[in-house]
Amino acid sequence: MVSTQKPAKHASVREISCHDCPLRGLKIFRDFTPAELEFVDTFKTGELKLKAGATLLHEGDASDYLYTLLSGWMFRYKSLPDGRRQILKFVLPGDFVGLQASVFHEAQHTVETLSDAVLCVFPRKKLWSLYSGQPGLGFDVTWLAAREEKMLDDNLLSIGRRTAIERMAYLIMHLYRRAKELKLVEDMAFFTPINQQHLADTLGLSLVHTNKTLRKLYDRDIITWRDKVLTVKNEAGLAAIAKYEADGSSPRPII
Repeated sequence: MVSTQKPAKHASVREISCHDCPLRGLKIFRDFTPAELEFVDTFKTGELKLKAGATLLHEGDASDYLYTLLSGWMFRYKSLPDGRRQILKFVLPGDFVGLQASVFHEAQHTVETLSDAVLCVFPRKKLWSLYSGQPGLGFDVTWLAAREEKMLDDNLLSIGRRTAIERMAYLIMHLYRRAKELKLVEDMAFFTPINQQHLADTLGLSLVHTNKTLRKLYDRDIITWRDKVLTVKNEAGLAAIAKYEADGSSPRPII
């Protein structure tokens, strides 16, 4: 499923100061020094608002901007000429988007919204001033790139060596833990716009196999997933199936 949407145009309106960022009060993100906060506030040019199903970046296209997802859900993927795709990551609030396009001068993957989304926009041409003038923030960008590499390693291990039910459990556990860190979980349940096709394209399974694998988790009373609300009924049981261990990397950077 290759997106036919055109890459998004950029909003010039700035409504949210970095001083008032709703994400910065979450324990998962590290605090800025006053100088870092001032720099990021001038680095940011505005917010971009997108509807569900919009394309932010398209594989092969140049991009003049970097982004931090402020609210909503997105995903990034690579595709083959016949339309088959591999979802590489689900993007949640606080995630940094577009670094590859900045370094390689063109996007190496497509990034699309799963829900309505708001992104903070940063001009690529100012990235060097971040590295030269704010080495702490420069390290943060490097840290975020290393974290992306770790996530890809874990995904590759899932596709290459985990069984179907282990893959599914690992992905759900990963999303659940991330949503929990962002205070999106209530009574062990959270909203997610992900559907079974997204799961199949992430885990390298057919749609039929994806459905059967989810059914196994339902039958074991591990999870329920109704009307886009995923409930983890047995977190310990899900973690045991996935052989999941938390990475212990909190608090983490945010740009």
